Amino acid sequence: MSTMDGDQGPGDATRLRSALEVANIPTLLLVLAHLTGDERWLDEPYRPRRAEPLSDNDTAGLPESLQREVREAAYDAILASEGAGTAIPPIDVGRIAGMLSAALTEDVPEEYGELLAEELGLVSRDVGPLRPPGGFRAVVIGAGMSGICMAVKLEAAGIDYVVLEKDPDLGGTWLENVYPGCGVDTPSHFYSFSFEPNAEWSRYFPKRDEVWNYFARIADSHGIRRRIRFSTEVAGAEYDSDRSLWRVRARDADGREFELETPVLISAVGQVNRPSVPPIEGIEDFTGPVMHTARWRREVDLAGKRVAVVGTGASAMQLVPAIADEAARVLVFQRTKQWALPHPNYSRDVPEGVRYLMSRVPLYARWYRLRTFWNFGDRLYDPLLIDPDWPHQDRSINAANEKHRVFLSRHIERELGERTDLLDDCVPDYPPYVKRPLLDNGWFRTVARPDVDLITEGIAKVTASGVVTESGEEHEVDVIALATGFKILQFLWPMEIRGSHGKTLRQVWGEDDARAYLGVTVPGFPNFFVINGPNTFAGHGGSAIIATEFEVRYTMQAIRRIVEAGLASVDVREDVFWDYNKEVDEMLARMIWSHTKTSTYFRNDAGRIVVNSPWKYIDYWARTKDFEPGDYEEVPKEVAS
Repeated sequence: MSTMDGDQGPGDATRLRSALEVANIPTLLLVLAHLTGDERWLDEPYRPRRAEPLSDNDTAGLPESLQREVREAAYDAILASEGAGTAIPPIDVGRIAGMLSAALTEDVPEEYGELLAEELGLVSRDVGPLRPPGGFRAVVIGAGMSGICMAVKLEAAGIDYVVLEKDPDLGGTWLENVYPGCGVDTPSHFYSFSFEPNAEWSRYFPKRDEVWNYFARIADSHGIRRRIRFSTEVAGAEYDSDRSLWRVRARDADGREFELETPVLISAVGQVNRPSVPPIEGIEDFTGPVMHTARWRREVDLAGKRVAVVGTGASAMQLVPAIADEAARVLVFQRTKQWALPHPNYSRDVPEGVRYLMSRVPLYARWYRLRTFWNFGDRLYDPLLIDPDWPHQDRSINAANEKHRVFLSRHIERELGERTDLLDDCVPDYPPYVKRPLLDNGWFRTVARPDVDLITEGIAKVTASGVVTESGEEHEVDVIALATGFKILQFLWPMEIRGSHGKTLRQVWGEDDARAYLGVTVPGFPNFFVINGPNTFAGHGGSAIIATEFEVRYTMQAIRRIVEAGLASVDVREDVFWDYNKEVDEMLARMIWSHTKTSTYFRNDAGRIVVNSPWKYIDYWARTKDFEPGDYEEVPKEVAS
């Protein structure tokens, strides 16, 4: 008789059995192979069958009898590991890629082994405790996702630090954006730190409040709130070469200006924290509420109102379906048509049993996250490379991209249903993924509603009571919502950061041409590190958290070098900086974002791609894994003094 038939082992065995009934079979197979060391669980007859794209493949395509066998074996293995006190036993790093390959039914190269081990939580990214000299500290600008990550690692290393945050609370974009429908468009278990997986996500794509709560819990559990000075905005910073210190100018909640001195300055302000408000004639004369989605006013009642939504990007795609039932009418003013991907898990709740299993069996949560890491990461990279011999460059860039275009076009047609009159206004005429990939939140079904108008004419002006398009037609509305994005190309704006050469970052970069070595350091700005800097956004997919962890580790290694080598400063060499940026530009010229059929905030006015990274995760991981002192000009303390 199977132990599934009786309550055995520590903990609530009955609840464990129930949870296993709704568990994901490919993930259970990985857990079994890991706990038992027996590779047969990843071979026939248990080897998963290939599923539909983006599917979790919950049953692995196996018959019920084999699923039952897997669940029973997992029950026994979990109880045995709990009894032995080995929740996450050690594993040969060389096995991990092969195990993942079997569970995903596709090749995961062996070179990913160590990176996957880090993501699995088996190999730490921490630099270990440091012993800094007296008076040594770091100032971090921003307490959003990247600032929280930076603070957690500084705290763990024993480095004195302070975080300066312009908002009254932490969370960054997850504090500021409260518009209806706001949520993450990365799978939740992937939008989590590798060192702090969250077993309690209630949805596979959670909404804003749950994401904010996750980061708040991390700040509280790691004790970093006491280090944050809220409602404190940094105006600028200037490097004092004689003393090897940054002088940081800031303003507190009462408007008082003050100055801090620090050897190390870290910008963690992110890319989506300064709203972009287009200069629309007459908008100041409108008598109703005007709100940017990043400055949403929850007290504004939309019930029975005519709401104009300007823009059709990520925030609009979430907002419009969320307010369509409440508003009397929604008028969407569209400049650019958007591709949007359907995802089977987008509106799906995480079953209670799965949440219990992730909490009780950390290994299950980590392997599930690792499957998502691959499915939403580097496997999506190659279809974004331009095939110079592809004959249809106007609509796609290679054969795989063409298949995606056909698939997504058919999805739009199905969603619009009988509203064939909207096809020309909804199906883009540029290749998929030139712009940031969006997830379909019921967008096309919503714009097909009789109480939603999709207006493709440009806006000429705003009057006291409505929006006038270029043809002169006025659309009367009660509320205007600006879903017009952020000043992403203006990195670190409006702060004035002045380096050792007397120049500001804005003078070095210009208005929209930011560059950095590895996206982190800039010559002439010693001991200054940028998290989520230029050319670090993984445009092929994935999670912003992954690159953030790489950059935070690199910064911590730089701090370790400064501390242990007794240095006053490190400053990236000009030749290293420019050689790297030449590589970046050459690689990006081969990628889809250089396609000029449509505009994208990834590119500046000169056509250079400033936001996106050209690297796979494995490549960026390898480049940032070790801080190389030879890439930097180092100034010993005695020389500086």
